[in-house]
Amino acid sequence: MSTETTTSAPIATIASLSAHEGQTITLRGWLYNLRASGKLLFPIFRDGTGTIQGIVPKAAVSEEVFETLKNLTLESSLTVTGKVRADSRAPSGYELDVESIAVLQRVPEDTPFPITLKEHGVDFLMEHRHLWLRTPRQSAILRVRATIMRAAAEYFDTNGFIRTDPPILTPNACEGTSELFEMDYFDDDKAYLTQSGQLYIEATALALGKVYSFGPTFRAEKSKTRRHLTEFWMIEPEVAFLELDGLMNLAEGFITHIITRVLESHRADLKVIGKDIAKLEAVVGTFPRLSYDEAHAMLDEAHKAGKIEAPHKYGDDFGSPDETYISSQFDKPVMIHRYPAAFKAFYMQPDPLDPSKALCVDVLAPEGYGEIIGGSQRIDSYDLLKSRIEEHHLPLDAFQWYLDLRKYGSVPHAGFGMGIERAVAWICGLDHVRETIPFARTLNRIYP
Repeated sequence: MSTETTTSAPIATIASLSAHEGQTITLRGWLYNLRASGKLLFPIFRDGTGTIQGIVPKAAVSEEVFETLKNLTLESSLTVTGKVRADSRAPSGYELDVESIAVLQRVPEDTPFPITLKEHGVDFLMEHRHLWLRTPRQSAILRVRATIMRAAAEYFDTNGFIRTDPPILTPNACEGTSELFEMDYFDDDKAYLTQSGQLYIEATALALGKVYSFGPTFRAEKSKTRRHLTEFWMIEPEVAFLELDGLMNLAEGFITHIITRVLESHRADLKVIGKDIAKLEAVVGTFPRLSYDEAHAMLDEAHKAGKIEAPHKYGDDFGSPDETYISSQFDKPVMIHRYPAAFKAFYMQPDPLDPSKALCVDVLAPEGYGEIIGGSQRIDSYDLLKSRIEEHHLPLDAFQWYLDLRKYGSVPHAGFGMGIERAVAWICGLDHVRETIPFARTLNRIYP
């Protein structure tokens, strides 16, 4: 084990190296990869903020430093001291002229780090998710995710919203209990893991005006698609005195803010991930808005022209192929509003101009990523909401508190929900949502 020869060098991160060009600094991290060429070593270090290549000529360092690095195993932890040098050919724009290292923990040669630069199957990588997270692409995804979550909360925090967190354990569901995780509660009662905080933040919106919730949600839907997780994070705003057009404006401003923040901070990470940044730059601006009828007509024309195989039946919801085609016609998220009320949730306000339609909106992401936001104006009539609960065969006593909101000072109000993981998948250009969260929970995976 070698020791540092320079103890006065300031500690820096790889992400901050632009502020230390020409200076000697110390990094704390891990050996990601190592390439040797005669009397030259090219170690790649990572520290959680990025990766950087080191340059180690044998003549420029002590024999101990050279031999220690030359024989070091991947993912061994270390500190490394060296001079930061700008290099336009380097992915990060900088390289590190290594002067000394100190090995903190050397990975044993008989149990090498299991994830290498060769191709691994998805099952293997998910089984080793706790280690897969260390690779540059996965780390970059998680950094982007963190900014998306921060920007999402920031948008509401700076626009007069109050965060109010709903319970995770609920006695009933927003849309029935068929897709909920049920658990035993005290005294033989049943409880469910929440699938949405919406009903509860309707109550806080009527107390505080503009609110949002942000937390984990759960869906027991037995789906194996690339868009579904059983545990995911949802952000949900709710606003008193807001109607559908205002809700669509809110969603547009919200998404634009998130994209702006990601582009400000993560161009290098997006490049590592492989995302075409120009497609995100095209998002900023006014989003197209289509009624359900207009979207159906678009699909009908596409089918007649042979652009899509299956026709869309008017009155049905849009399936994934339908959403993919519609979103492919635009370079921005597209808002589809006023769906038939027949297949929408019981709490959605009917359109006064056509009561067969609900005052709702789905926001479809470009590039075939499907729905990332779903929202609606809520029913504000006590009698209508009561009849809808009964029509859906939901237990009236469980929703009495929710009906109270329409009894005591009811007003028009609206809100939406956005699943963080679907937004991350779209913004990063990922094939599957399992890479959007540190530890994915799916139909067939609960380990690690």
